[in-house]
Amino acid sequence: MAYNIVYKKSVHRDLMKLSKPEAKRILDLIEKNLIKHPESNPVLKGQFAGLRKYRVVDYRVIYALLDLDILILRIGNRKDAYKSEI
Repeated sequence: MAYNIVYKKSVHRDLMKLSKPEAKRILDLIEKNLIKHPESNPVLKGQFAGLRKYRVVDYRVIYALLDLDILILRIGNRKDAYKSEI
């Protein structure tokens, strides 16, 4: 099944907080690995119920599966990624 990756506008701000090599690495891993099996990552609970997370070392990519689209909602350090609203 072929998925399309769609980024929320706020993801650009999240990436600007990271160094360029970290941001590039995360985007490359999203394009390479997440797109293959997005349904295999854990589903979140609580305020983020129904969303999924993808781990990239100390960073988390929070996303939603919408039919054939992967909607990337937030990219951030694991200690901060779940603190604010999406």
